[in-house]
Amino acid sequence: MNILILGSGGREYSIGLALSKEEDGRGQHNITFCPGNGATDQLGQNINIKDYNELASWAKQNNIELTIVGPEAPLVDGVVDIFKANDLTIFGPSAKAAQLEGSKVYMKNILKKYNIPTAAFIETQNQDEANNFIDLQTKLPIVVKADGLCGGKGVIIATSKEEAKDAVRDMLSGESFGDAGNAVIVEEFLDGYELSIFAICDGENYVVLPAAQDHKRIGDGDTGPNTGGMGAYAPTPLVNDDIYQKVEDRVIKPTLEGMKKEGAPFAGVLFIGVMVVDGEPIILEYNVRFGDPECEILMPLMASSVSELFYKGATKQLDKFDLKMKDQFGVAVVMASANYPYGSSEPSEIIVDEIHDEILKENSHISYAGVTKEDDTLFATGGRVLLCIGFGDDISTARNRAYALCGQVHFAGKKIRTDIAYQALN
Repeated sequence: MNILILGSGGREYSIGLALSKEEDGRGQHNITFCPGNGATDQLGQNINIKDYNELASWAKQNNIELTIVGPEAPLVDGVVDIFKANDLTIFGPSAKAAQLEGSKVYMKNILKKYNIPTAAFIETQNQDEANNFIDLQTKLPIVVKADGLCGGKGVIIATSKEEAKDAVRDMLSGESFGDAGNAVIVEEFLDGYELSIFAICDGENYVVLPAAQDHKRIGDGDTGPNTGGMGAYAPTPLVNDDIYQKVEDRVIKPTLEGMKKEGAPFAGVLFIGVMVVDGEPIILEYNVRFGDPECEILMPLMASSVSELFYKGATKQLDKFDLKMKDQFGVAVVMASANYPYGSSEPSEIIVDEIHDEILKENSHISYAGVTKEDDTLFATGGRVLLCIGFGDDISTARNRAYALCGQVHFAGKKIRTDIAYQALN
């Protein structure tokens, strides 16, 4: 199959890596990345076409049979609508449905309208309204969210009412997140444990992947500022069949029904940010694409065909898809650059030692993200540079292999968390 993957991060690399390991009736897939990164050309070819209409024309000329959209921005910008108007098969939600991530105000109002459990909140563009809601809160901390896309960073967990009011002011003024903060959500803080659950949807049907747990903060013990994600593991033992059933009945089914009623049937990845409070799943947020770094472990844990999952999701055939997962655990550890998440870092050559341990070689791999290539040499040029991923029959073994692989990878200023999966192991 001729497959186009939009995006340039570790998420897109991991999708490409999984596809590169399978075959259809004609042999291996032909994979193209747009724009890809310095390592994705090991899995296929890279192109760089920024205009989505031009990209659709290129896809038609090159007989692209399936397009998979990785990041949120092209979805919110309507790439799916453009490709469908050109009779191209593309996996992802329409621009209207992508507002579940494009606008936190839209998302919270959908949750409220269709009785999907979520934290008490106010959405406003008015500082005084926000301040009044903050003053009424009896518990700290208080959560403040910018309405628009902020690359996973537009959430402030304020530890005092003054800090919450300052966060609202900085967002509404445009100082924090520009136009993304023109409206804000202020909501109660939920005290529990967080899960990432991914439902692959085709507008009618859905398939639920095993729950993962992401580690957002930069430092060990969940300290420091939020990042795009410093590591993840799956499946997590913190979820049981009861929680999965509640998420399906109270969250996924009413969301799909609700989006149909809104005239925006949801097809694509529904990324459900869940907080489990006293055994009850409460929805923190929706995203409309795979999480990064969760995608990097879920793709290689799939025993079913990855291409079939995306193709049937794009063509309303998920009722005919049989999901099978490997009986293994995966742990991903992000290697970030020296100044992440505060600022950019100097480019640095990446050196990967030869791995002599056959068990490690067979049960780990690297997914590349913020890298560029010069004369066949990879350089760390992004904030999150790459992910070291380990697999095993239990979380501890998978984690040890991920960290063993980290020891084989070198670049100046490399930064990792040393406690990924600690909640499961404790």
